[in-house]
Amino acid sequence: MSFSDSLLRHSATELGALIQQRKLTSTAIVSTYLARIEAQNPAINALVQVCAETALAGAWAADRAVAQGEYGGVLQGVPFTVKDVIDTCGVVSAAGLAERADYRPAQDAVLVARMKAAGAILLGKSNCPPGGGGGVTDNPVYGATLNPHALSHSPGGSSGGEAAAIAAGLSPVGLGSDSGGSLRVPAHFCGVSTLKPTTGRVPNTGVFDHPGGLSDFRSQIGPMARHVEDLALVLQVIAGEDGQDAGVIPMPIRAVEAQALSGLRVAWYCDGGIAPADEITQATLQVAANLLERAGAVIYPAFPSVLRHSREITERYWAMSKGTGAQSIKLLADWDQFRSGMLGFMADYDLILCPVDAAPASRLGAERPGLFSHTLPYSLAGWPCVVVRAGTDAAGLPVGVQIVARPWHEHLALAAAMAIERAVPFVNPT
Repeated sequence: MSFSDSLLRHSATELGALIQQRKLTSTAIVSTYLARIEAQNPAINALVQVCAETALAGAWAADRAVAQGEYGGVLQGVPFTVKDVIDTCGVVSAAGLAERADYRPAQDAVLVARMKAAGAILLGKSNCPPGGGGGVTDNPVYGATLNPHALSHSPGGSSGGEAAAIAAGLSPVGLGSDSGGSLRVPAHFCGVSTLKPTTGRVPNTGVFDHPGGLSDFRSQIGPMARHVEDLALVLQVIAGEDGQDAGVIPMPIRAVEAQALSGLRVAWYCDGGIAPADEITQATLQVAANLLERAGAVIYPAFPSVLRHSREITERYWAMSKGTGAQSIKLLADWDQFRSGMLGFMADYDLILCPVDAAPASRLGAERPGLFSHTLPYSLAGWPCVVVRAGTDAAGLPVGVQIVARPWHEHLALAAAMAIERAVPFVNPT
């Protein structure tokens, strides 16, 4: 293994610590990632903008600050990438739309500004569908992104470029968005980890077509990484009020503790009649359930029956602008009833373990019936979800599992994901 290969295997959390300890320089880290991008990105088309010059300048500045004993934040000198719907000052933010192909924002989105304030260095922008929504990462500006595990397969969407970049070792950590599964499905398809925070954790300010507030209850910005510990770190950086997104609530973030799994009640199911999971998905969920049980959790086969109404409510929400006022009021009443039913189910449990999708990554151009069926319900609920890789199919494609917690309990879902990750390690990048 070369020095550069070894460097690429570090988590963002580790990289930040090694920079502070002066065991690695930010310049060496950024240079290694840029070399990896140059070698690997042409084959998968994950990153559509690469900020090589400014990233190297930022790395040099970070190294100088460290040498002078200046602390620039928990991510000082660590590179990161962001989905192209997220505004980045002076860097093209096309969101896959031809009319935005030359659009350069005058300022960063709030969460990008927060990452930079923590010392992180913007490395590039990742591909997405037109407008940033959908299950296929392809657009008329940049074309399609391929899955680094199998170029004949999809990385999913809509944060498919971010997932592919991280899986291929082009970035240690990044940011994407998720309204119905757009972080979670790509993480599952590409074998990386992600967190969709509780709705109201992270401001959407500066993200294309993500207004936040009451009009955008389902969408949240979240981190994606190869290592679960990085999700917890980045959440601390990007969460909190910004004085603009009226939907953000100032809730404290609890620390992730391994011992939190002791006695934790975990409901788990394979499909519940929503979208039948294939054999490898079922087997992987069983493995994950067994691992959590060994870590001290108590596992219960259980399915929240109200989930069966989630797609119908979601489809009515998608068509809301075409309906009448009375129909909108009925939709909101049914939506509230769904959320109350979910809270009632969780009175007996702390976590839910379930599929991310019914099968591993689909082939390019192949439609997946029921895509997002296992992620849409928790977007309606506004609950936090973590995806972590827990298996591999016969063709070498990753298989992830979804861990769901009640609102504001990200720490429990992250603790469970960490336990699975420790027990079933995977070597990345591919």
